[in-house]
Amino acid sequence: MANLKDIKRQIKSVSNTQKTTRAMKLVSTAKLRRAEELAKRSRLYAEKINEMITEISARIQCLKVGGIENRCFQEIQNPKMVDIVFITADKGLCGGFNIQTLKAVKKLMRELKEQKVKVRLRGVGKKGVEFFVYNDIELLDAVKDLSSAPNSQRSNDFIESSLEDYKSGVIDGLYIVYNGYKNIITQELHVDRVLPVDVDEFDCEENANSLLEIEAEDDERMLDALMTKYVHNNMYYALINSLAAEHSARMQAMDTATNNAKEIVQSLNVEYNKARQAAITTELIEIISGVESMK
Repeated sequence: MANLKDIKRQIKSVSNTQKTTRAMKLVSTAKLRRAEELAKRSRLYAEKINEMITEISARIQCLKVGGIENRCFQEIQNPKMVDIVFITADKGLCGGFNIQTLKAVKKLMRELKEQKVKVRLRGVGKKGVEFFVYNDIELLDAVKDLSSAPNSQRSNDFIESSLEDYKSGVIDGLYIVYNGYKNIITQELHVDRVLPVDVDEFDCEENANSLLEIEAEDDERMLDALMTKYVHNNMYYALINSLAAEHSARMQAMDTATNNAKEIVQSLNVEYNKARQAAITTELIEIISGVESMK
């Protein structure tokens, strides 16, 4: 039978852990509300600008509009090198949130390498960066304090070099991989090809009567500004969407940890009571035996 003092020490330790996990759950719940609201407000704009850029790119390719030299709106055949930008959390204790993203990045890297495409990795988030550094996988660029506090200007600065490299032909593709927010209990893994714009699902004939017209005389600066806004917004939205998902995942993980700690405390209490009862029984037997031996 375990020592009463040891069991009591374990109960106190687990109870303190339970208080910590409960507090962390409450903090994550409060942060989730703010992050969720920001993500919801940004989602509609992100969807609309993506739809517009997709239609512009599709119409340029379908209608074979001449005179538009912007590489961002052209189809890229036989890509040689692409950038993969991944977003993970700066902190742990959020279940499999970071692991899912890292697995998706490694899978995408394998698929691209099988196609003889070189990959440049660019990371956001301490956990992901440390994982690849530990595994001796080279990172072109890394930042460790952006995913926990998304900032539009820093986000733009981070993704701008990939955009410029794509325009100049250094790279032929740009992917953003992250775990996004779906609802309060579910995260949704995203492997988004930002460049070149995916137009496979756009039906030019079905959208023939669209009000959007693309002409060769369209101002190149306008198209370039639209594409810049599109890439910048995809990066920033991925950051705020990932942050909401991170708080959601941590809230669930801490809730599970709190419940598990509660069950362990209950089990230890039962064990403590049994040990205490056994100790009392042993003492009574010794007293009775002592009395009997004196008769």
